[in-house]
Amino acid sequence: MQNYADNMRDFVEKHATGLAVALVAGVSALALRRWMSGGVCRSRVRLDGKTVLITGANCGIGKETALDMANRGAKVIMACRDMTKARIAADEIRQQSGNGNVVVKKLDLASLQSVRDLAKEIQENEERLDILINNAGIMFCPKWETEDGFEMQFGVNHLGHFLLTNTLLDLLKKSTPSRIVNVSSTAHEKGRIHFEDINLDKDYDPYTSYRQSKLANVLFSRELASRLKDTGVTVYSLHPGVIRTELGRHLFPTLAMWKRIVAAAVMTFVKSPWEGAQTTLHCAIDESLANSSGLYYSDCAPKEPAPQALDDAAAKRLWDLSASMVGLA
Repeated sequence: MQNYADNMRDFVEKHATGLAVALVAGVSALALRRWMSGGVCRSRVRLDGKTVLITGANCGIGKETALDMANRGAKVIMACRDMTKARIAADEIRQQSGNGNVVVKKLDLASLQSVRDLAKEIQENEERLDILINNAGIMFCPKWETEDGFEMQFGVNHLGHFLLTNTLLDLLKKSTPSRIVNVSSTAHEKGRIHFEDINLDKDYDPYTSYRQSKLANVLFSRELASRLKDTGVTVYSLHPGVIRTELGRHLFPTLAMWKRIVAAAVMTFVKSPWEGAQTTLHCAIDESLANSSGLYYSDCAPKEPAPQALDDAAAKRLWDLSASMVGLA
């Protein structure tokens, strides 16, 4: 026993610097991981008798949001493009929550007709809609076009949700108090709306496109909140955090090998889908937000968005342009 203690003391003395560095690195990594995990939705509200529609609910934070809503007793409508994945996810949610009232509906946000078809089905078959969560999205894809000829990221992330929300407004108003939650991103801070070239035909860049679409989410929320003032329908936009999901699937293959290695290391510290869903849940159900509308949130708390996201004239101009593009003008 004495020899073991002596050997340990000798080892520590010889490797004191290395051990100290390892300890500091470990503590720092733990602190960074805890900081990156963000806030947690503390609401214990039940949603029995309520109906929630979530776009892109078959994976990532959308699936975690759907599971939480099902656990609270809500009827959950999972509006998804990939029906095979959606049905598998719905089965898992039913099993985990014990809530059989989880249904799957087809929605391709890259098709305005698909959006209209879903909205019509919801209007005809649902008596109420208490929470609409515009969660689905695409990020950093090549220069693709939607079925209607729009740039893909702007079309899916903004225009599809713009049309869906507007076509479901009557049902949301009928179900007040009700909420609309738009999942944006901190990427909006570097974005601008290219009104002169909204589809970025002149000089497409996937990063520029994504930032524009996320800024559009915040501006849309702001203008929508203004238009819905005193109706009982409140609106929220948010940054969910940096999360381990499929959203970045178009980015990773384009990176140089060294960047892939760095990205893989960074992914160790980013949020899990459960952690990433917390701000969405906070905006959708927390009782303290009942009288708030049009604000932007991050880590379950209000946050001042970028100056260009507070431009009411730009928000109105974007609304008019979007309405024209989707046939609502």
